[in-house]
Amino acid sequence: MTLATSSDQVYVITEKSPQTQLFVDYLIQHTGYNATVYPPSAVLTVTPPEKALLLIDMDHISLDTLPEWQAKLPEALKQVPIAAFNIKDMDHALEALACAQLKGIFYRNESLDVICKGIKSLMEGELWMSRDLMAQLILFYRKYQSNVFRPAAGLTNREMEIISLLSSGASNQQIADKLFVSEHTVKSHLYNIFRKINVHNRIQALNWIHQNIGPILPHIDSNRNGKRHG
Repeated sequence: MTLATSSDQVYVITEKSPQTQLFVDYLIQHTGYNATVYPPSAVLTVTPPEKALLLIDMDHISLDTLPEWQAKLPEALKQVPIAAFNIKDMDHALEALACAQLKGIFYRNESLDVICKGIKSLMEGELWMSRDLMAQLILFYRKYQSNVFRPAAGLTNREMEIISLLSSGASNQQIADKLFVSEHTVKSHLYNIFRKINVHNRIQALNWIHQNIGPILPHIDSNRNGKRHG
């Protein structure tokens, strides 16, 4: 594994407290990464280094507000991987995965050493989830993969592709690059999508996706094996 450098950064999204500071100090000491605390309500006006991670405390961000929090991330942070800690159990983990594009899951009862190990793997571009949770995700893909782009609300296949990319936090330009179309074309598609599903902005669209289509879970890249622990 690549050695950490002084520029590698973990953004810990939680409320500030003496306990939080002890947690952050431990991460810094045992991972070699920089770590900074930001409350969930903070507007993150930062430019992330090449290796960075958003680590969110699920004791302070609810499942209802998680999609909105991710949607409001500035463009500079859209491609930074996100992991969640203080997850209660597998049901809570699956619900969190349905609400946001998470690359890592840390349960409440996991040790600080395990969290540090997971953070290092996430910084290298890997997934970090328990064996049981990975098994549930694989079952999900086997059962629903053919239905991910099923027609809904009269949306075309292209509009469903855009819905999927939108749910991952992609910007209009990133969607355009992915689909090899112009940004103007993406905006036109989004206008039609919003009209069909009766929403007015991205946050409302993300809520509609969660309620009507279900989770579009993180892609398991065959070239990047997720770490399975526990």
